[in-house]
Amino acid sequence: MKKPIQSLAREGTHGVRSLLLLWLLALSPAWAATEFDFRPPAAPSDARAGVIMSDLAARLIPVYQDSDPERYLANLSALQMAVGDYAAADISRQTLRERRQKTDFGRRAGRSLIYDMYAHAKSLEAQNRLTFAEAFTGAYRESMRRLDDHDAYAVAQWLAAPPASYQAALQRAFDQQRANDSIGESEAVDLIWQYVAYEAFRAFGSLAVLLNAEDDHRRYTVEDEVLIQTPDGASISALVVRPNGLANPLPALLEFRIDESQGAAKDCAAHGYVGVIAYVRGRRKSTAGLVPFQHDGDDARAVIDWIAQQAWSDGRVGMYGEGYGGFIPWAAAKGPSPALKAIATSASLAPGVNFPMEGGIFKNSAYGWSLQMAAADIPGGDDAAQWRALDQKWYRSGRRYRDLGRMYGKHNPIFIRWLNHPSYDRFWQSLVPYREQFAHVNVPVLTMTGYFASSEPGDLYYFAQHRRYNPHADDTLIIGPYDDAMMQLGPAENLHGYQPDSAARVDLRELRFQWFDHVFKGSQVPALLAGSVNYEVMGANEWRHVASLDAMADASVRYYLEGTAGTNHRLTLHKKAHDKAHDAFVQQTVSFTDRSDAAWTPSTDFISRSLAPRHGAIFISEPLAKPTEFDGLFSGRLDFAINKMDMDLNVSLYELLPGGDHLRLFSPTLELRASYARDRSHRHMLKAGQRQELAFKSERLTGRQLQAGSRLVMVLGVGKRPDREINYGTGGDISEESIADGKIPLKIRWYGDSYIDIPIHRRQ
Repeated sequence: MKKPIQSLAREGTHGVRSLLLLWLLALSPAWAATEFDFRPPAAPSDARAGVIMSDLAARLIPVYQDSDPERYLANLSALQMAVGDYAAADISRQTLRERRQKTDFGRRAGRSLIYDMYAHAKSLEAQNRLTFAEAFTGAYRESMRRLDDHDAYAVAQWLAAPPASYQAALQRAFDQQRANDSIGESEAVDLIWQYVAYEAFRAFGSLAVLLNAEDDHRRYTVEDEVLIQTPDGASISALVVRPNGLANPLPALLEFRIDESQGAAKDCAAHGYVGVIAYVRGRRKSTAGLVPFQHDGDDARAVIDWIAQQAWSDGRVGMYGEGYGGFIPWAAAKGPSPALKAIATSASLAPGVNFPMEGGIFKNSAYGWSLQMAAADIPGGDDAAQWRALDQKWYRSGRRYRDLGRMYGKHNPIFIRWLNHPSYDRFWQSLVPYREQFAHVNVPVLTMTGYFASSEPGDLYYFAQHRRYNPHADDTLIIGPYDDAMMQLGPAENLHGYQPDSAARVDLRELRFQWFDHVFKGSQVPALLAGSVNYEVMGANEWRHVASLDAMADASVRYYLEGTAGTNHRLTLHKKAHDKAHDAFVQQTVSFTDRSDAAWTPSTDFISRSLAPRHGAIFISEPLAKPTEFDGLFSGRLDFAINKMDMDLNVSLYELLPGGDHLRLFSPTLELRASYARDRSHRHMLKAGQRQELAFKSERLTGRQLQAGSRLVMVLGVGKRPDREINYGTGGDISEESIADGKIPLKIRWYGDSYIDIPIHRRQ
């Protein structure tokens, strides 16, 4: 007769557990510096992989030590699982769990619970003649029933990770070790963990899918066939997920999406809200045609009003979103919607500001994106090779920018409509609040963005405009060393070669829920959001909390652009005395007819050993005498002469570290069309053949403590790239210009009165 699952692991464990405690008391403070002979298997699927890894773990167990009892128990359990001693591993993990319950009361369930389940299930399989499926099902149900919805959702998400990702990680680890004949203790333990993770997820991967669905059914009610009518007669498909057993109506959190997904709505329900996902027109069961940006505000207000009328709703709605979904809450806030009580966005599109153009310069990616929005048979963004081929084909041809669609073979009236509005005119202004309309947005707003996010200018536009026209706005901004992917997928230890500070590794998704809890449930404001502007100072490994963007800095440093005879020029703190009639200058010449660089793509590395600017000049400062904190938006004034009526510029800033590496201070590069630098709503032409000045202010900010001995590096370049509209400088409609308008090269003289102002924070 089989014994109850919950009692099996308790029998006969008292003596083993006592022995474990004796081992803990006898631990030495550090590991011995031991190397082990080791040659990895060819692949995780290698028939001998289990034997090889078991042998390594068996040699580790007698010598492994750690002064941290919890880390010791966790790693010991991995070694025990690798050798196949699951009963001992189960006991180690029970002891670990009991210690954590005493030392971290109230701690949320962590990823370690997965290995608790796995070790327990393997132990039951061996000791009680159960199949692994039976044992794991029992361990899963026993563990998950003890968890609230919040923790259960997190554990279910981890369990749902594809086993193939763990196989790929283990293969990479094997390949990295292959050149060595031995392995150190710490590296061996890490490798054992990767092997155990692979074995565990391979064993329970298919089971977890079914068990997660079973647990979801127990916890949530899902309505996925909802159709909501809009005032103009269209219908919006929606999905509703709410916790089972509601005693009282709840606030709802609403997201508009393009792609189909239940995860975000379920996440909301797990946090004690009703989660609602509405799909933009033309998606799922909606029969309406999709015109990007133009109906979303009205549609969102219709969905908000519908939510407020439901029995499960307490009449309050919060909106959140990313990318296109980050634009829609602002579109909804343009008109009256009494039930809308909070907005939280990240990586947001701001139409006419950072999409389909940025700095007034149209992006080729907007063409492909608009096609994908309108038609399901167009390759997605992952098919980068096809879109890169189109970029190169158009660039080499020298044809008008308006011919991009013809060269692809797909008529795209949406993209042509956008090209007809190159200024931030009424077409774009009508899509989100404009100027004084921001004063009527009186709900709390949370904006999340990153120094390395392509969306940063859009996020900062919404934040700055709301603060400008509504001085009493309840706005909160959090920004750090994140790109768009990190804001969506969570913190990472490596970002294109750059390792973010430990303080920056924040779960922004969870932070957003904590903020919603403050708005809707009266909980405390999260400590990380103590200021209106909250930013992580890279290099200092700390967060700052200030009242405004301007308050990030309390001083500024002006660097002048001084030409030299070499390829690298100077950023200098002192303007050189000069006779203006005989000023020195830096000469730049750009050929519009040379298309030999069609295969060029921008580097994605955030740290590089050298710079190879394209159509650009490098300016380098002297070494910094002391650490200097660069916090905020930089600005500048360029003194120049040009032979054209317009040009596109790009500006990059780097910290040249004492060791010789160049670290980007923000990314992507700041791009701006000269004729829109003063005012994005009206074009102001340059004066061909005359010396003139152009003031600009960055739409990308950063926070970085520059090291003593580092140098500041500025790259000032001219925009001419295969994936952007090309400005030939005629002063006419740029989308109508072609290579025939570029027979005369662009020639610029940068004079020494040019400068940039760097905002700095002086440490007290």
